[in-house]
Amino acid sequence: MALPTWPRLAYSAALYALSPLIGWRIWREQVPTYSRLQRLGFRFQPLPPAPRIWLHCASVGEVRAARPLVEGILARYPAHSLLLTTMTATGAQQSQALISEQTPSDQARLTHRFLPLDFPGAARRFVRSVQPELAILFETELWPNLIHACRQQGVPVAVVNGRLSPRAFKRYQRLRPLMTSTLAEISWLAAKSPADAERFNALGCGTDITRIIGSLKFEIACQDKVLKESEYLLKEWEGRQVWVAGSTRDGEEALLLKAHRQLLKRYPSALLVLVPRHPQRFEEVAKLCQTESWTLSRRSLQQPATKQTQVYLGDTLGELAMLYAVGCVAFVGGSLVPLGGHNVLEPAALGRPVLSGPSIENFADVAEPLQAAGALTLVDSSDALAGALADYFANPVRAQQAGRAGRAVIETQKGALDRTLTGLASLLSR
Repeated sequence: MALPTWPRLAYSAALYALSPLIGWRIWREQVPTYSRLQRLGFRFQPLPPAPRIWLHCASVGEVRAARPLVEGILARYPAHSLLLTTMTATGAQQSQALISEQTPSDQARLTHRFLPLDFPGAARRFVRSVQPELAILFETELWPNLIHACRQQGVPVAVVNGRLSPRAFKRYQRLRPLMTSTLAEISWLAAKSPADAERFNALGCGTDITRIIGSLKFEIACQDKVLKESEYLLKEWEGRQVWVAGSTRDGEEALLLKAHRQLLKRYPSALLVLVPRHPQRFEEVAKLCQTESWTLSRRSLQQPATKQTQVYLGDTLGELAMLYAVGCVAFVGGSLVPLGGHNVLEPAALGRPVLSGPSIENFADVAEPLQAAGALTLVDSSDALAGALADYFANPVRAQQAGRAGRAVIETQKGALDRTLTGLASLLSR
C-alpha cells in the first residue's frame, strides 16, 4: 500500500523553517575532531569495510544502555563493522570511551559519527554513504526522513529497546499522520514492555512486527572494573556518610543542597557527591554551591575532599558509575523536577540503595521491579529526601539489604539482549 507523503513533506518544510535554530544546535553540539558538515551528511571519514550495521543512540544515557548490544553485535557478527551514531557532543564522547574499552580488533570494526539532521537531502546522503545492511534505532529515535531514506534504499530498520512514555505518546499523538507513516516503514520493533508496545501500536506500528522483548537496561555488564576504580576514594572518605546525586538537572541542585543541609545537622561529616547531567552546567552548579557558602571541591580541578569538604562536584565525563560506587546511597536526578527521571539501574547494579523523585515515568518499567523489591524509594521533597538518607545512614544493614535486592532484580530480569539479537538476525538474513 502506498504511504501518504504529505505528513513527511510538511515535517520537512517545518525543519527548513526552523533551520536557523537548528544551525545554532550544530554550532553548540560540536567536538573539535568532527566536522560540522557531518550534520548535513557531508565530510564522513572513511568507514571500516562493509558489510556494515548502523546503530543510532541519542546521547550519553542511550550509549551506556546500548553497550551490551554493541558488544553483542560485534561478537555475533565478526565479519561486519558497526557504525555508532549520536546526536550530542556528550554522546560522541561516551561513544569514544566505549570504543577505547574494546579489544584492538573490535576497535577497528567500531566507529562513531554524528547523525545528520533529519533534512531529506542529508538523510539520503548519509544512508548512501554508510550503505548499512541493517539500521537499528535505540528507544525513541524516530527520524522520519532517515527512516524513509533507508526504506528507499532497501535497508531494513529496527527499533530496539522501544520506549514511549505517556508524555511522549501524547506529544506524538498531535503528529499522528506523520508518526503513522513513519512507523509503517519500520521492519521490526522490540518494545521494552506491554505498555510501550500498546502505545506504539496506537500510533500506527503494526502488531505483526511488534515484539515485547524487555529492557536492555537490565543487561548491565559486570561492575568489577568500576568498583576497582572507586577503591581509592572509598579509602579516602572512609568513615563518612557519603551520598551521590547523579544526573541532576536544572532546578534540582537547590533542592538537593537543601536536603544535604538538613542531613548535616544529624551527620556533620556527611558528604554530597553532586554530578550534573550536562557538562555545560558544571560552572553554573559550582557557582550555586559557592553562592550558598558550601565548602566545595571539584573533581575536574583534582581538588581532594578534605574533612571540611561538604560538597564534591563530579564535573567530569564518564565517571558517574565510579562515583555511584563511592557512595553509601544514590539519588538519581531528573526526578525531583518533572523531567521523567534517569537510569536507576546504574547504582542498583553496584549494590547501592537507590532514591529518586516522583517523576520517573521514563524509566517506569525498570523502576517498578526495583520498588517492589525494596531497592528503590521515591521521595517527593527535600525533607523526605533528607529523612530517607538519614534512615539509611542509621541502618547500614537495611541499606545493604536494599542494595542486594537491587542486584537480584537485575539478575532475574536479564534476557532482553538474547531476544533482541535473535530478532535482528532475522532481518540480516533476508
